[in-house]
Amino acid sequence: MRTAFAHEATIVMEDDSDVRALGAAITVALCGHWDHEPPCPVAPHHTAADRRDGVVLVRVLFAAEPDAEDEVRSRIDTALARGTLKGPDGVTSRWRLLDTRPGRPRAEELPHAEQLLRA
Repeated sequence: MRTAFAHEATIVMEDDSDVRALGAAITVALCGHWDHEPPCPVAPHHTAADRRDGVVLVRVLFAAEPDAEDEVRSRIDTALARGTLKGPDGVTSRWRLLDTRPGRPRAEELPHAEQLLRA
């Protein structure tokens, strides 16, 4: 039975870089491409990126079987560690991964987590 998980990362990214590239990189790692038909083949997920004081805080909410949790986290970490993604507009976004860590879904995320569990 799938469970909801959260994963967090801290990224350094130039101010003119598109923070959406971080979510796209994660989606490519989990789904093969950022533009795909549902469902997500590995883990339904949602990525939020919040730029603050020169860093971007990334939070990924995902649903997976408990025995797939480590694989999903590894794919997220690998995608972020690559530090680059060429977007559909041909522009390449670059960043530097500072750290990643497991998190837990927050109370305000539970409705969204329920949606991911049903996806």
